[in-house]
Formats: sequence, C-alpha cells, structure tokens
Amino acid sequence: MDWQAARVSLSLAVLTAGLLLLPGLFLARWLAHTRWWGKPVVEALLMLPLLLPPTVIGFYLLLSLGQGAPLGAWLATHFHLRLVFSFAGLLLASVLLNLPFMVQPLQRAFAGIPQSLREAAWVSGLSHGQTLWRIELPLAWPGLLAGLALTAAHTLGEFGVVLMLGGSIPGETRTLSIAIYDRVQAFDMASAQAMSLVLLGLAVAALALVFAFDRQRALQER
Repeated sequence: MDWQAARVSLSLAVLTAGLLLLPGLFLARWLAHTRWWGKPVVEALLMLPLLLPPTVIGFYLLLSLGQGAPLGAWLATHFHLRLVFSFAGLLLASVLLNLPFMVQPLQRAFAGIPQSLREAAWVSGLSHGQTLWRIELPLAWPGLLAGLALTAAHTLGEFGVVLMLGGSIPGETRTLSIAIYDRVQAFDMASAQAMSLVLLGLAVAALALVFAFDRQRALQER
C-alpha cells in the first residue's frame, strides 16, 4: 500500500468536496428554480465533464495552464503560481471535473421542494437566505450528502486528468490511481490489487450512501 499516494488522494478528495460545497449548493439551487431561457446551455456545459474523456480535459488544461501558454505565463509571472505538475493544479482540475457530481444530486433535492412551501416561508416573513437555511437545507440534506459522497469518491478514483496535468510526483501529484498504474507497470500485482480493493470499497460505500440518501429523500416527499 502506497500510503504517501493515499494521503495525496485523500487530501485532494477532501479539499475538492470542501471547495465545491458552497458554489455547488448555490448553483444547484439556482438551476432547480430558474426559468431563464439559457438554463439548458448552463446544464449542457455542466454535463461536459461527464461526457468528455478525462484525458481530453487534462490535455486542454495542460495547454491552458502551462508556462508556455498566456494564462500559465501570467500566473507564473504575477503570482509565482505553477499549476502544471503541482498539487494546486490537480486541485483546480478536480474542482472543475467534479462540479456535476456535486450539483446534480443537490439540484434534484432542491427541485423536489414544493414552490408553495418556499412562498409560505416568504409570506411568513422569512428572507430568501433564511428560507434557504431554515426550510430548504433541512429538506435537501440527502442531496447535499450524496453530492459530497459522489465528489469525494470520484476524486479518489480519477486517473486521466491526474496523469495529464500532474504526472506522478511522489508526495505531490501521485495519487492512488496513478500508484496502481505504476505498480502494474512494475508487475507488482499484489500492491496494485490491495490499492484497487481500497478504491473499490470506497466507491461501493459512496454509491450505497447515495442510494440511501435518495431513499430518504423519497420518503420525505411522500
């Protein structure tokens, strides 16, 4: 077991889920209730990370953030920030890649809250913020926890973007998925199997939580 890679993967998963929590929550709530004509375009863009191969996303991020690119050079010059082959770059890529995993369960949860309930809260004197905090979030918590579980599990198993943008730097960009690939390349099947079983167990646990939260949400809607 590569504990150094496990630490990098766990840090990446926790930070990604934490950074996506607030923007994912507000984006999901907006998508659940807006009737803006451009909503399908926003939802299509949100779905892109689910449809594009991760290596394609990693390739374009590599082109955009490398020091030979205008954006990468500007970040390096003004902020001394190197995003290619660094943990910071992996975190940025992970946030972009996992946005739909956070938003979609939350969007379904917010969409399941009757509009009449929100309007009753406003008539009772609650502001929009108070309605979100005191009425909507207590009802949408299964979607929130499902989004966190899916985001963390997907981050732990991500391979293509990590390989393209981060490489395999021990202690910085080598995650468990990269460590498994390296172990297979070295014909160390025992270590690869041990790490694969860990990721498999985490994925099954995350899916079990998602289905449990969906069941809880369905019971709330009855």
